[in-house]
Amino acid sequence: MNEVFLDTETTGLSIQEDHRIVEIACIETKDLIPTKKIFHKLINPERKVEEDALKIHGHTDEMLQGEKKFKDIVNEFLQFIEGKKLIIHNASFDISFLNHELKKINKKTLNIKDVVDSLEIARAKYPGVSNSLDNLCKRFNIDLSKRTKHNALLDCELLREVYINLTEQKEPSLNLKERTSFVSDTRDFKKSEKKYAKIILKLSNEEINNHKIFLKKEFKKNYF
Repeated sequence: MNEVFLDTETTGLSIQEDHRIVEIACIETKDLIPTKKIFHKLINPERKVEEDALKIHGHTDEMLQGEKKFKDIVNEFLQFIEGKKLIIHNASFDISFLNHELKKINKKTLNIKDVVDSLEIARAKYPGVSNSLDNLCKRFNIDLSKRTKHNALLDCELLREVYINLTEQKEPSLNLKERTSFVSDTRDFKKSEKKYAKIILKLSNEEINNHKIFLKKEFKKNYF
């Protein structure tokens, strides 16, 4: 089963206030490797974007006015995600907004139980700290330089990198070439070791007699 990393941007934070989706992005992967298939749409929400939301994603009313409405892109969206594992950060937020839109046009809603929530994984792994997408990127040293504002497509790409770090145990692999080289160097060193032979000097009779005389003198000097 292929995966789909999904993110949305909205006009505000609450569906109870009838806030709507302004952007949807999906990136398809196979075994977490991108297939180069993406779904990315800006959407006319048919209402104004709240100031706080505008500061987050930067999608103005003027920008969105000429875009298609959700009902116009829904079939393409549902076809793109069909039969794939959805991976979303803070899934309850995105799924609630998607289902809010689907209900408005009498479409079958999505089941959140079928969704992998990377935020829940992060909370279980790193309890008691903020596990926002930004903070997780910083934790895993993922480049955030392009994320000046929230962008659904960029956030999907960042989420994929975060998810890989959250779920995969990466053991450092042994570099056999380096190890072979080290062994080879050690062997070469052993081969180049110098062999030192013991040199035995044979004393002459005269040297032996002189040594005996010296010992007798030293013996008398020290002990008598």
